[in-house]
Amino acid sequence: MAERLSQIQNFLQQYQADSPIQFHAISGDASFRRYFRVQNDSAHWVLMDAPPALEDSQRFIAVANALAAAGLQVPAVLTSDPAAGLVLLQDLGDDLLQFSLNEQNAADWYRQALRLIPLMQTVTVTAQGPLPQFDRAFVLRELQIFLDWFLPVHLQITPDNTTSQMLHRTFARIADEVLAQPQAGMHRDFHSRNLMIQPDQSLAVIDFQDAVVGPVSYDAVSLLRDCYLRWPDALVASLRDEFYLLLQQQNRVSVDYSLAQFRRAFDWTGLQRHLKVCGIFARLYHRDSKAGYLADLPRVVGYVLDIAAIYPELTEFGQWFDAVVLPRFAEVSACAQ
Repeated sequence: MAERLSQIQNFLQQYQADSPIQFHAISGDASFRRYFRVQNDSAHWVLMDAPPALEDSQRFIAVANALAAAGLQVPAVLTSDPAAGLVLLQDLGDDLLQFSLNEQNAADWYRQALRLIPLMQTVTVTAQGPLPQFDRAFVLRELQIFLDWFLPVHLQITPDNTTSQMLHRTFARIADEVLAQPQAGMHRDFHSRNLMIQPDQSLAVIDFQDAVVGPVSYDAVSLLRDCYLRWPDALVASLRDEFYLLLQQQNRVSVDYSLAQFRRAFDWTGLQRHLKVCGIFARLYHRDSKAGYLADLPRVVGYVLDIAAIYPELTEFGQWFDAVVLPRFAEVSACAQ
């Protein structure tokens, strides 16, 4: 740790050699990145510490530049040392959208956020080349996290052969549904903790380095069925339908792609995301000792149950989830309190 701090100090001194610099930790996230606020007597910045063995800071820089070119507000890269995994960024403040939302203003803020997604969707290439494809292997790899971490590690459930076959059939169907929709550039983690309110009340976008090309509904469902906040179903449905019209206006979907198709895609894409998140939150707790995400798991599990109850194709999965997973989840959650 001392060696890393010395490396950080040397990096910062190269940028501002003429004045003393102070820095302190401001946050981390669900990755191995850390963030520090850096300041001297007259200015302040944010330092991203992304250990090169674990994180790709060059990818972050390439995506940041591409999103900025598309018209999105993202933190400007001021200087960097990708080999060391250090990037100095414009400081966009601390006002995360999550903490300004309430029942009175949520619809207006979400409409503003949804209008950013078509800009994001134009970005399919960076200076490093085409963005990765959120293809079938990608979708199934993410769902495997549920099987690897949520069931056996967090819940200590080992599915028998019949259940395993049912889960793999379900996951194959989810992949079919996710990939059947139009594809576009996507943030992949577009939600209230990754949007920052600026002094002019505009929204800036952060944590975008995992951008890919994938389903056109993904970022909208990530936002509207947020893992950290839940809003009334009627509000979510209204904003979802408004977003579909926005996609048509922006020519992101054809006139042949109906609202009914989009609603279904929205649900199934959300199911894929929330099953993955069950596994990721379990992994963050058991592997990385990040217990804060456990408080959000009941909300994510609730989303899974809701969608499984809607579609006949998910009846077998929903019955298993309700009869086996939910009681065990309740036991584990009670013990963790």
